Amino acid sequence: MNFRELFLNYLGQTSYSPVCLDVEYAENIYIYDKYGKQYIDLISGVSVSNVGHRHPKVIKAIHNQLEKYLHLMVYGEYVQTSQVQLAKRLCELLPRNINSVYFVNSGSEAVEGALKLAKRTTGRFNIVSFKNSYHGSTHGALSVMGNEDLRNTFRPLLPGVIQIDFNNVEELNLIDDKVACVIIEPIQGEGGILLPKENFLNKLSQQCNRTGALLIFDEIQTGFGRTGSLFAFEHYGVEPDIICLAKALGGGMPLGAFAAPREIMTSLSFNPALGHITTFGGHPVSCAAALASLDIIINENLISTVSDKEKLFRNLLKHPAIIDIRGKGLFLAITINPNIELFNFLRVALNEEVILDPFLFCPNAFRIAPPLIISEEQIKEACKRIIFALEKSIH
Repeated sequence: MNFRELFLNYLGQTSYSPVCLDVEYAENIYIYDKYGKQYIDLISGVSVSNVGHRHPKVIKAIHNQLEKYLHLMVYGEYVQTSQVQLAKRLCELLPRNINSVYFVNSGSEAVEGALKLAKRTTGRFNIVSFKNSYHGSTHGALSVMGNEDLRNTFRPLLPGVIQIDFNNVEELNLIDDKVACVIIEPIQGEGGILLPKENFLNKLSQQCNRTGALLIFDEIQTGFGRTGSLFAFEHYGVEPDIICLAKALGGGMPLGAFAAPREIMTSLSFNPALGHITTFGGHPVSCAAALASLDIIINENLISTVSDKEKLFRNLLKHPAIIDIRGKGLFLAITINPNIELFNFLRVALNEEVILDPFLFCPNAFRIAPPLIISEEQIKEACKRIIFALEKSIH
């Protein structure tokens, strides 16, 4: 059997029709298959590769850490330099009140830890989340997901979850003094990149303050420059009590985190001790890669270029089949005419060697979220291929 057949036979599948791109290697904004084709990656592994694939400085940091040690001990017991350096750097960049970081392996785990922390701190168990939200696939994260089709099969889930509409100010009164926390994406991702309306996040924060509910921002997709600021919440003048990070955090390596004020985070260390534990969370190699990636984003001023790159995409993606372009920065949803079958278009685009991706809860839009390092010329070439794929999909 060839590797495609082995892939289908031996790896657990998530759909009946995986893309099956047979990858040889990746570099910069490109992925190369085993037949020598060069694909423009416009999704960054779903907002992961913000500094591109195999950035030399990230690779060097990984190699340097490999020379020292790999996994040593379960998280939180030994002083490991790359963990400490990364935690310190993150706290310097987050709001002043958020000064403690707990490292895990993924976004779902970050959400799990944040939900537990909120329940432990407040002594409450009700949770408010939003329709069309996505926070991961583990049981707790699935419980606060805003789509019934994806979670109904796995019931019973967490009790006490209340779901309200994103941008609906009137429903904020459902946040009362029995609610432990509200978890929200400052910009909704899988709903088709929906921005908060003016003052919605402010009013949400005010209601949380009134009732004592903790405000959790899920910045797993939007973090690390994706929207034109280091974190999306910075656009709106609202600060969270707890923040969840992952995806681009690791610079291409698996890493997640939830961060909070130290007095809140400390509650996981007593009554009971080991209130949250992980074996591989904060793996030293992942932390070394993450620190290098973060330094690239900050020191090379990648965020300062995001707004101009967004404008270029918006200016070049003009076609009768394109109904709308939503989003912020390099986090865009392109809505197309519903007469065009989305998945057929995505296949045509792949044949044109450009990688795009659908949303979970927005059936007639596709995602554009390229590495932040993408150049003007690369954007022009990518848009030319997208327009050509749209033309072929119509005819």
